[in-house]
Amino acid sequence: MKILFLLFIVAMAILGIFMSLYLLLINQPEEGRRISLRRFIVLILVYATVMSGFGLLYLGLELMGIPVLVEGDRLEYESFFHLVEDVMYFSAVTLLTVGYGDITPQGIGRWIAMIQALIGYLLPAAFVVTSVFYRERLPQRL
Repeated sequence: MKILFLLFIVAMAILGIFMSLYLLLINQPEEGRRISLRRFIVLILVYATVMSGFGLLYLGLELMGIPVLVEGDRLEYESFFHLVEDVMYFSAVTLLTVGYGDITPQGIGRWIAMIQALIGYLLPAAFVVTSVFYRERLPQRL
């Protein structure tokens, strides 16, 4: 019974998030539309691609025996999937925030994380600039 209630709560939260995004994108006047669904989806896909690419870079270096991430004293993983989870989590946190501090980069991983964080900061600015540029290029209707 508790699991069904928990699943219901999670489903309602996900539905609420998607409905909020839907209203943000759809509920705009056609002439003054600032955000298009297409550009928003492209932005999400770009973030997912960058996050996955850096995650695979961290994963590859760890599998080659080059330690780039440390959790506590060292990065310990019970299975390959646990390692994938850790590197993808670190990649997402580095790209989208300033990091939680539970997993930290070391060695060459610090430089890679700095580049990833810079990209994470520049992507929203690039999205806004291209949106404004695209809007200014559209022919004005009378």
